[in-house]
Amino acid sequence: MSNLHLFDLLVIAGYFLVLLGIGYWAARREKNVSADYFLASRDVGWFAVGASLFASNIGSEHLVGLAGTGAASGLAVGHFEWLACLILLLLGWLFTPFYLRSGVYTMPEFLERRFNPAARTYFTWVSVIGYVLTKISVTLYAGGVVIRAVTGWDFYTAAIVLIVVTGLYTIFGGLRAVVYTEVLQAIVLILGSVTLMAIGLSRVGGFSGLEAKVPAGFFSMWKPSNHPDFPWTGIVFGAPILGIWYWCTDQHIVQRVLAAKSITQARTGTIFAGYLKILPVFIFVLPGVVAAALFTDIHSNPDSAYPTLVTRLLPDGAKGLVLAGMLAALMSSLASAFNACSTLLTWDVYRKMRPTASEQQLVRVGRISAAVMVFLGLLWIPFMKYVSSQIYIYLQSVQAYIAPPIAACFLLGLFYRRLNGSGAIASLLTGLVLGVLRLVLELTNKASGGLEPGTLWHWIATINFLHFAVLLFVICTVVLFVVSLMTPPPGPEKTEGLTYTYGKPAMGELAVAVKEGETAGARRFEVGLSVLLAILLGVLWIVFR
Repeated sequence: MSNLHLFDLLVIAGYFLVLLGIGYWAARREKNVSADYFLASRDVGWFAVGASLFASNIGSEHLVGLAGTGAASGLAVGHFEWLACLILLLLGWLFTPFYLRSGVYTMPEFLERRFNPAARTYFTWVSVIGYVLTKISVTLYAGGVVIRAVTGWDFYTAAIVLIVVTGLYTIFGGLRAVVYTEVLQAIVLILGSVTLMAIGLSRVGGFSGLEAKVPAGFFSMWKPSNHPDFPWTGIVFGAPILGIWYWCTDQHIVQRVLAAKSITQARTGTIFAGYLKILPVFIFVLPGVVAAALFTDIHSNPDSAYPTLVTRLLPDGAKGLVLAGMLAALMSSLASAFNACSTLLTWDVYRKMRPTASEQQLVRVGRISAAVMVFLGLLWIPFMKYVSSQIYIYLQSVQAYIAPPIAACFLLGLFYRRLNGSGAIASLLTGLVLGVLRLVLELTNKASGGLEPGTLWHWIATINFLHFAVLLFVICTVVLFVVSLMTPPPGPEKTEGLTYTYGKPAMGELAVAVKEGETAGARRFEVGLSVLLAILLGVLWIVFR
């Protein structure tokens, strides 16, 4: 802790006290019933929904990974952040009404309602394994990097401390504690990151001074189609597939929407989160570019960009605020993953095996399951270095291997009632086989010796992960349609209220809005905010073309 002034320690201590106070308040309100523990009694307002969506998404992979990739290649990685703004609108306007009207607790449960139990089982275990491979392991890895850089602690000691502190309020307070602590964490995270950005820009001489000190292409977000990491073809066609899977079907994100008071509150929260997602390019990626301009020694290890700025650039006091923001990001992301895993393992696994389990048993199982996920996440960390040295690209690439079949089933399942459970499970299993094949081949190719160039296996291992996502989505879509058309159509119980054919006639949507107390003026306001967000993104993409 030699890098920290007494005032910095006081700021961090104050943050932890308020955080634990909110967690204690939530735990006191927790009624030891499943609806309260897993979905906060479905009583969360739009501001908490939006702030929680933002905070649960912004984890250590953003602090370390976005800044590291920004230091290595510029602003292009920010495409994932700005595309998320549009995908969040899709979540609010397209998916949310079906999710909330169905009354489901989990996304696999919705998949069972629309298709069959096999699809639910598949999605449950792919989600849980996906959290280990991506969210939990990356958060622990990057969290350990950050805390070690600032405090000098051993990597695994830092990761264990992070788990213990986060687990205190996550395990005992349930989703209510997670959501309301994330409101605080979102505020602290934004304040700390804006402070770091402002000080960094002033030190480097503003935008003009920064542009003069970095390679010319750093401020150009649109890259050629043969770019190794961010080809424009992959960004336009591949990244939205990852976005639909992550923002519209992933339990740890959608759980906040499921906890909303109403469809209107949920949709307004997603729009609010969309505006917040504009910020990461400026408060995470841009500081990485600043670090590349100020400190030449980080070029050999770009992932050290953000912690380097904190330890070398910030004055006493400001360092404590930014570190509190960093801890907020780490803990909110980790808490979200733990809570989502608890919900999936309890609701989609244990409850299926023990349908007569009491409410207290369900809550107890949910608390125990988080510890298992932590252990598995720690086991995976040593293998991450074989996928990518820049952890944010690693995260996106692993998601590209599991997202396409799930995105295809959810998205197309809403629009085409002829799609059935046989087609869904065939599509999901096809995606699983091809995704695992790609991951194994990529790991093999990066190990000693590698694959022979010019072979099919080498091409599969080396094709850009976004282009691979497009290819996999197309293959899974074809399988979904072909198998569905070759097998009997689904019954009305699998489509009514779960597809647009039955679920969203114009008058029915209006009737639901009126029932929820949403006025025509409020609806126009939501539409206006959504259109304004889309226009703002268009302007930003033109400015940074």
